[in-house]
Amino acid sequence: MSLSIVQGFSKSLAMTVLSEIGDKTFFAAAILAMRHPRRHVLAGCLSSLIVMTILSAVVGMAAPNLMSRTLTKHIATVLFFGFGLWSLWDAYNGDGESEELAEVEAELDADTKANGQTTKSSTDDDLKKKKRPFMTQFFSPIFLKAFSITFFGEWGDKSQLATIGLAAAENPLGVVLGGILGQALCQTAAVFGGKSLATQISERFIALSGGILFIVFGLQSFFSTIES
Repeated sequence: MSLSIVQGFSKSLAMTVLSEIGDKTFFAAAILAMRHPRRHVLAGCLSSLIVMTILSAVVGMAAPNLMSRTLTKHIATVLFFGFGLWSLWDAYNGDGESEELAEVEAELDADTKANGQTTKSSTDDDLKKKKRPFMTQFFSPIFLKAFSITFFGEWGDKSQLATIGLAAAENPLGVVLGGILGQALCQTAAVFGGKSLATQISERFIALSGGILFIVFGLQSFFSTIES
């Protein structure tokens, strides 16, 4: 394994863990795992994040081909510094309580009530299956729910944009491998650790650590030389 892959892997792993722990998708996985079979929740959340990581890395890999490497480097540097300051601001202004946890829990409760009103028991299993949406005939409804909640919750999030910037600056393969491992660690902890783990996480410490890490990435990107 080349040095560039190792460097991209290590950066992506550290960035993913510090970005995803205590994130909205982390809380969603923890709460869903308390209400539904863990294997379906873990499979849905992790599959969604793997797809998101690969898509983000592809965008980042294509960036140097769509614009000059100098401009790509400057954009990546600004992203890292911006996310670093954003995380430090969250750490400074955080009140120590999880507002995102309460928000996600409320959203899932509302979704559960809505589904409960639209799904009535039926004695005819074949008829129920025919009435189900097309995708739910091939995948577990819990898998699809976890997948969709995670995918749309992560779309446009700080960690997705950071992955794009990281893939533009580092080896994309290393970024993908590190991101997938980081997502697997976080989602497994969320699913099997449950809500109790989520409520015990120091969001201020995670935000502070993530902010420092992003600023380090920004400094390294700023002082790095562009390979011809």
